[in-house]
Amino acid sequence: MFRTAVRNVLAHKARLLMTVLAVMLGVAFVSGTLVFTDTLGNAFRNQSAKSYDDVAVAVTTWAERGDEETTAVDEATLKKIQDLDGVAEATGRVSGFAGVADTGGKLIGDGWSNTGSNFSPGADGKDAQYTFTDGTGPAKAGQIALDKETAAKGEYRVGEPVRVATNGPVKEYTLSGVFTTEDGAVNAGGSLVLFDTEVAQQLYLRPGEYKDVTVTAAAGASDQQLLDAVEPLLPEDAVARTGTAVAADEARLTESGLKSLNSMLLAFAAIALFVGVFLIANTFTMLIAQRTKELALMRAVGASRRQVKRSILLEAGVVGVISSVIGFLLGVGLATGLRSAMGMFGGKIPAGPLVVSPTAVASAFAVGVLITVFAAWLPARRAAKIPPVAAMNSVHAVATTKSLVVRNSFGAVITLLGAAAIVAGAAQGDENGRWLLGGGAFLALIGVIVLIPLLSRPVIALVRPLLRGLFGVSGKLAAQNAVRNPRRTGATASALAIGLTLVTGISVLGVTLGQAVDKMTTDNIRADYRVSMASGDSLDESAITALRKADGVAAATPQRSVWLSIGDESDISASGVTPGDVEKVFALKTVSGSLSSLKDGEIAVDRDTAKSNGWKTGDSLPVKYEDEKKETLKVGALYEGNEFLSSVLIPEDLIGPHESLADIREVWLTMDGGQSDAGEKAVIDALGDNPAMSVMDRQGIRDMSGGFINTALNIMYALLAMALIIAVLGVVNTLAMSVFERQQEIGMLRAIGLDRRRVKRMIRLEAVVISLFGAVVGVALGTFLGWAIGKSLSASIPGYALVIPWERLALFLVLAGFVGVLASLWPARNGAKLNMLTAIKTE
Repeated sequence: MFRTAVRNVLAHKARLLMTVLAVMLGVAFVSGTLVFTDTLGNAFRNQSAKSYDDVAVAVTTWAERGDEETTAVDEATLKKIQDLDGVAEATGRVSGFAGVADTGGKLIGDGWSNTGSNFSPGADGKDAQYTFTDGTGPAKAGQIALDKETAAKGEYRVGEPVRVATNGPVKEYTLSGVFTTEDGAVNAGGSLVLFDTEVAQQLYLRPGEYKDVTVTAAAGASDQQLLDAVEPLLPEDAVARTGTAVAADEARLTESGLKSLNSMLLAFAAIALFVGVFLIANTFTMLIAQRTKELALMRAVGASRRQVKRSILLEAGVVGVISSVIGFLLGVGLATGLRSAMGMFGGKIPAGPLVVSPTAVASAFAVGVLITVFAAWLPARRAAKIPPVAAMNSVHAVATTKSLVVRNSFGAVITLLGAAAIVAGAAQGDENGRWLLGGGAFLALIGVIVLIPLLSRPVIALVRPLLRGLFGVSGKLAAQNAVRNPRRTGATASALAIGLTLVTGISVLGVTLGQAVDKMTTDNIRADYRVSMASGDSLDESAITALRKADGVAAATPQRSVWLSIGDESDISASGVTPGDVEKVFALKTVSGSLSSLKDGEIAVDRDTAKSNGWKTGDSLPVKYEDEKKETLKVGALYEGNEFLSSVLIPEDLIGPHESLADIREVWLTMDGGQSDAGEKAVIDALGDNPAMSVMDRQGIRDMSGGFINTALNIMYALLAMALIIAVLGVVNTLAMSVFERQQEIGMLRAIGLDRRRVKRMIRLEAVVISLFGAVVGVALGTFLGWAIGKSLSASIPGYALVIPWERLALFLVLAGFVGVLASLWPARNGAKLNMLTAIKTE
């Protein structure tokens, strides 16, 4: 039976090609994902290990500039650590944000990954953490050193001036040297600036203090012994760990992040394979239908049902192995390409070998073989159940009425249960509701797939008059051919339906959320510009002063974050704002009182917060600031909540005296005459053309709020493209098999006058009808799911309203029709080229 299976594979190479392609693509997705994430994980683990290779003990504190309560490591403590037995060297570090401008004044790097630190040379004048390729480390206040990548991007050479910004005004330094490093921020595509130690301490902490310390062991010293000796010397808030432990923790964090990426990519691989199941099952169903006489003869000469089924499953196994080998090699190439692509798009990956783990190999082959065998199991079971005499008398086994009734009844029940669960989950809306919704979506999808053969006849019947009227005989024959074998049509359409269900659901949800976010932005903001640090850190107060003096600024208010205790409530988020200006930059709707009361030292509270606490306009409330000082403030106004402000508004001059360091994340500006190039230039000039400060106009603010939704949509579309490609292969496969089965029929049609052009048109129209049928089912189900998911999230999304992207849905249908045309090119060409006399004689 094994030899029979192998011979059948070799005899039907062309017919099995699409199955091989489908399995190959799915396996490539799985193996490529596993190899890619294994390679990334190994590279980052090696980088972490290399970074801490010479570190015996790493000391960490959470001290920050302006925070007098959190202790750091001072010079005296550092000296004690250096004098310990077994310590070869102890180096103090301080760090924070530092942005480098290129020659055009733009920030080099991504903001969050732009860092600054101190150059700390030993007795030999070198810092072991950095290897200089040109020049030396900074030796005085006016010098800096840059990592090699940043210096190259900015086209800077040693001795040239470089503009660098921290959280204050931009300053100019002289470049003293260029270095290479294993620093994670640099490897993430950011920049690293090294300052003289005293300068770095003034910028990021306090003179004579260090945020972190790294200890190198002398020969023969134990890391654990040094850790035990260092810990008693440290301030209370400091944490000390061995370098090995720190490297292991970083490796675990890396693996955790890659696990999420791995899971997401594997989920899309699973979708692609799920779609492939229909193609494989369809292929084997048709191959078995064409070989019923052969299988019947095998039964007649003594083969048992089990042997027949085993032969077909062995055939599927051979196809699965071949597909897995090709798919695995393709996946390794895909992983290599992804790694290169990340480098091209600015994501720097540490050097390291391509990792092909046994898990990746085993998973790829297990997936390829098991999926193929699983998809072929039902056709094999059906083939084994056909009696030999019945098989010899009929080329095609007709489904019994009982089997169709059972199938349709089962599909209807599953679909109704799924739809009910979806509606219930959407109405419930919480986490449990979303789990219910997810289960319902799965059931509904399975139910619709089961019912698709039943749906094909009435749906396609609707377009039959149109096809007949527009395309005559070719159109009539195409409609009849599309419903001749409902199971085959359903299996083919199911692949497209699954892909378009996901694409449509994501589109409806994405467009709805995007419009809600955009509406939230436009409804809550009057400002023309938003100014913030590119790093996400706090702005220096000097920036607000400069902006208020800028030409054309009509109103300016910071969003100064602070936590207060008000009445019986502790840790209430409040925004320190400028009275009189806050109403000009934000669209605040007053419920009671007046926002002008902020000028009199009163506070404003959003309506929901006031309602939950029983506060009302005119109430005097006890307020405790972060420095534990207390004051009684009057509620001067209640307003509708604003998504860009905290639940309490308080005049900024009231909270200033109670803060050691202001937490100013953004400043909002309204300009005389609105947005203009001149106005934007005035803002940029007021900030000293600081590359570290981001100036956004209204469109930029909208993009910031909703841009991630469009990015996520594009990523989803790209990942789902694999499933759609497999669905297209399914259409090609179905048509090719259909043409092969109908050779005699096509020959007869040619003999009675249907020319080659009309034969091609008939096959193309059949492909378009099947594709559009699957697309309509997918678009309808996807729209329903998009509504349900959005409904479940609506309580947490202000201004939520369902948006049906009709133009996108229409585009999906047009693309489905185009897919049908493309898929039909090869089968239509083969059908038209059939010799009519040879075809008529074909059994």
